Amino acid sequence: MQLFSIDINADIGEGIGNEAELMPLLSSCNIACGGHAGNTDTMTMCVELAKQHRVKIGAHPSFPDKENFGREVVNMSCAALCQTVKNQIKDLMNVVREQHAALHHVKPHGALYNLAAKDKTTAEVIVEVMKSIHLPLKLYVPFGSVIADVASKAKIPITFEVFADRNYNDDLSLVSRSEKNAVIKDVDEMTHHIQNMILHKKVKTIGGVEVPIKAETICVHGDNPEALKLVEKLCQNLTDLGLKIQ
Repeated sequence: MQLFSIDINADIGEGIGNEAELMPLLSSCNIACGGHAGNTDTMTMCVELAKQHRVKIGAHPSFPDKENFGREVVNMSCAALCQTVKNQIKDLMNVVREQHAALHHVKPHGALYNLAAKDKTTAEVIVEVMKSIHLPLKLYVPFGSVIADVASKAKIPITFEVFADRNYNDDLSLVSRSEKNAVIKDVDEMTHHIQNMILHKKVKTIGGVEVPIKAETICVHGDNPEALKLVEKLCQNLTDLGLKIQ
C-alpha cells in the first residue's frame, strides 16, 4: 500500500544531453531558460519530452551568466535582476504555449537560488516576478529559507525542495561546490541521505548534526555525472518504501 507521494525533479536543458534518459524517471523538471544555459531549441526539446512523459514543467531562471553556469553571484540592480528573471520565465512560457503545454512551477538556479535562500532583497525580487506573472505557479524553495518565508507572506504557493545529491551545512545551506564533499556521487550514501529526510524529517549535515527538514520534492542535478544512476536507484528505493512518485 502506498503511504504518500513525493515529487522527483531534475534540472535539464543545460547542455548535458541526458534529458531523454532522465525524463521517464521524473515527475517534474526545471528547464534552463537562457540565463546560465539553454535557448529556444533546447527549451522546445525539453518541453516536448516533458509532455510525452507527463512531467510537470518548471522554469529554471538564473543570473545572466553562461560563462560561470550561473554559479557565481552577479552584482546587478534589483530592477535588472527582476527584468532578466522575468524575461527568462516568459521565454519558456512562449515555448510552453506553442507546445500547448502548461507551466507548473519556478525554481531559481545555482547562485540565485542560494542567495535568495538567505538574502531578503533577492528573495523579494523573485517573489515580485512570481506575482507579476499572474499564474498560479508554485515556487520550489529550501525549507527554513528566507525566500520560503517571503513567498509565504506574499501568498505564493511554495514546495519545499531537498537535494538527493548534495550535502548540507548545519544552517541547511548547501555545501559549496568548491568543497570536495559538496556532491554525493555514491548511490548508497544518497539512499540513506534521502530516506532520513523523508522518513525522519531530518538531514545529517557535514558537521555531524541532525537538523529538521521538510521534503516535498527531491532534486537530482542533471549535470551530476552519476545523475541517471542516482535517479534510477532513487525511484526504486522510494517505490520500495511505498511512496508514489508524482
